[in-house]
Amino acid sequence: MAFISKEKVFSKKWWINYSMIVVGSFILASGFVLFITPYKIVPGGVYGVSIVIHYLFNTPVGLVALAFDIPLTIIGIKVLGPRFGIKTVVGFTLTAFFNDGLTYLYGYEPLVKNDALLSSIFGGLFLGVGVGLIFKSKATSGGTDIIGMIISKYTKLPVGQMMILVDSTIVLLGLIVFQDWKIPLYSLIVIFITGKVVDAILEGINYDKVLFIISDKHQEIGEKIMKDLNRGATLLEGEGMYHHQKKQIIFSVVNRREVTILQEYIHRLDPSAFVTVMNSNEILGEGFKSLREKVTE
Repeated sequence: MAFISKEKVFSKKWWINYSMIVVGSFILASGFVLFITPYKIVPGGVYGVSIVIHYLFNTPVGLVALAFDIPLTIIGIKVLGPRFGIKTVVGFTLTAFFNDGLTYLYGYEPLVKNDALLSSIFGGLFLGVGVGLIFKSKATSGGTDIIGMIISKYTKLPVGQMMILVDSTIVLLGLIVFQDWKIPLYSLIVIFITGKVVDAILEGINYDKVLFIISDKHQEIGEKIMKDLNRGATLLEGEGMYHHQKKQIIFSVVNRREVTILQEYIHRLDPSAFVTVMNSNEILGEGFKSLREKVTE
């Protein structure tokens, strides 16, 4: 099964995806130039290494990152197979070009002077938006993520853990080189915010709640959900582990305003009901965003 999804050249989807790569690469590079690099923040990845090398040998950050990305991608293709398509190459090449181009035009002064914390917050925001747009175009970030994937392949450890290990090592490299404890702390802020923003872009900001309701009044509660809230509900068969009694479980998805309405109704109807409310990252299906719309966007 191929890892790389093929698109018709110059089709609408092709233009949208490559536009997101261009815009995402520019925003990503802006985050480094305006907020991250001037404060020696090392947010993992090849750009974290490139920032360290820049301050040691005065080398261009983007060019050094590109020098890492190209061989890593070639090694990744040989070891892991064709997971890294032309869009990934375009993405990291444009990011390097924009990074050094903006540095040439703007210089090495931070946009916000004498405030590393604010720069860490907005740097993480810019990086998250940039990476999120690149991911949304079905490209990958390449770079040190490939190292994590390769280590995972041979150690059988989870890929996510390996990526965290690689990025953590790079953050510690920044501590060792710059001898300043504030740098890894600011770097962790950037990494955390970047991850949250990437998730928000890929999954959307969702206020829907997933409900599991166990109650002897399941019929009345189900009718309330379907008729008054105009939401769907599914009745599941369950069994209590303690008394082995048969239970009826209502599964439904509502928004956060409707949760309050429903909780008040359930409390009046059956105070002993068991209600589980969970946050939902994404809901696909009838009444919400369609699965077809999701996979074709």
